Amino acid sequence: MNRTDKSVVIDRLRDSLANVPAVVVVDFQGLKVEHTDKLRSQLRQAGVHYEVVKNTLAKAALAGTPKASLEKLLKGNTAIAFHPEDPSTAAKIMRDFAKDNDKLKIRGGWVDGTVLDAAGVQVLSTLPGKDELRARLLSVFNGVPTKFVRTLNAASSTFVQLLTARTQQLESDAA
Repeated sequence: MNRTDKSVVIDRLRDSLANVPAVVVVDFQGLKVEHTDKLRSQLRQAGVHYEVVKNTLAKAALAGTPKASLEKLLKGNTAIAFHPEDPSTAAKIMRDFAKDNDKLKIRGGWVDGTVLDAAGVQVLSTLPGKDELRARLLSVFNGVPTKFVRTLNAASSTFVQLLTARTQQLESDAA
């Protein structure tokens, strides 16, 4: 690879990583091609970017950025994964895939200026994703009006039930 090609790769990698909230670094040594294809397919479906990187080029791309502390994880066969918006998506997929395939080793990651070890990535993978947080927020927004409507409905419903019971009582007394 000539100097121009290296410069293009470094710039592209730097641009890709510039605004991501989290990065997961994995070792894929010994992973079979069919397993790699399956992993890439899962990541692609979730909108996660996955790339095998040359360590020297990745270090050059990270130099001078807030993610420069990731440099210590870049050794051996290295791949990085990240989602452009959701910090936990890549970690969840990597965690689940590593459970079924012992060749994929999670080395660590980076989130919000902090370098994570493998255990930190495991914790990151347990956090709710962006869609789940949105769903929770919507349920909170819907909860208050729903409860209010139920409260309003309960008074009239109870009154109707009371009238029905009284009517039945009067009819049974008359008979």
